[in-house]
Amino acid sequence: MARSDPENLETTLAAADIEGIEERLESFLKPYLKLLARREQREHAALYIGGRLRQLPRRTVEPIAIEHGKERRPLQHFVGAGRWDDDALRTKQCRHVAAEMGCADGVLILDGSGFQKTGPHSVGTQRQWCGRLGKEEQCQVGEFLVYASRGSVTMVDCELYLPKVWANDKARRARCHVPKDVVFKTGWQLAAQMVFERGRLLPHGWVVGDENYGRPTELRDLFHEHDERYLLEVPCNAKVRLARGGDWTRADVWANALPHRAWERFTVRDGEKGPIEVRAAKTRVYTPRARGQGKERPEVLVVVRNDRDSKTWTYLASDTRTKLRELARVGSCRHGIEETLNLAKGDVGLDEYEVRSWVGWHHHMTLAMLSLWFVVWEHRRLKKILLRSPFLRSVVRSPS
Repeated sequence: MARSDPENLETTLAAADIEGIEERLESFLKPYLKLLARREQREHAALYIGGRLRQLPRRTVEPIAIEHGKERRPLQHFVGAGRWDDDALRTKQCRHVAAEMGCADGVLILDGSGFQKTGPHSVGTQRQWCGRLGKEEQCQVGEFLVYASRGSVTMVDCELYLPKVWANDKARRARCHVPKDVVFKTGWQLAAQMVFERGRLLPHGWVVGDENYGRPTELRDLFHEHDERYLLEVPCNAKVRLARGGDWTRADVWANALPHRAWERFTVRDGEKGPIEVRAAKTRVYTPRARGQGKERPEVLVVVRNDRDSKTWTYLASDTRTKLRELARVGSCRHGIEETLNLAKGDVGLDEYEVRSWVGWHHHMTLAMLSLWFVVWEHRRLKKILLRSPFLRSVVRSPS
């Protein structure tokens, strides 16, 4: 096999990937299926997850059932209304992820994602911001927690955002079987809940997220109180006051006034066009606080610029002692949420579901996250094959 022949390499990896994959999926699922009480539940879970890994025109219940020669209704009931515990499966997955790829410098990534819905009857659906479409649309919104460590990224938790009008509407809640103990929570409150409950199972050094999480002072303070180091994006015009003194100013005004020597250059990760190089600067600051939000405390303003793509990111970080190189690395991890959501929607059909109830949405997401974790687990297996083979490793690294 020629060193520069990508087709031979693809054939070699494809054979290693496909051979025995059904047996590996069965073995992978065994500890999860043990958490389901009834044989029918275990069969339905394996069927649904296996269906999500197939290249079907649409990976909803009916096509999956037809593909396997099964009746639609039992599978539909299992996903949409089955009495089984999402929490137990998600906890098991987090422990599995921690064992496979856990690392002390791992990163928890927060993000929301919208799922377009044509009708108003699915739980939590209303006209609201849909990041995927970049506009307000009739949709559901989920808050997602992703874990990045040891070169891999996977989804580990999610919660449906229930708008206030839904939370206060008894008739709607009853129709969609929203549990009585579910109350209205903002997106950042749901995010904090996932970090404190599920994130504690995953070794990590940082929590990162976009402006939806960096803007609320309450969330940053909450993370600080619980010793969760954060690097959260804020608007470029965020108001700050330098710790060394001076008046209030905007983050971008401060950054634009910096001399050339104040910026440090780093290579943060590999991109599609080659290594991604950025320049970054930081300073200790205070931020405005509403009355009753407690005393000011120092944070770190971090500005990162990618001149090649004309992009700028502005962050606030909790740890005032962290080196700028580490802050730039952690900030670059946030791209992992986009990578994971794209993989989840493309490879396991995260957005392909036809459930209307609260339990149905969370059941589907639990099984889709397990499907995604199997895909990531398989990718990691292939990486290990390459690392064990100096020849294959040299092929991958050699220019075409």
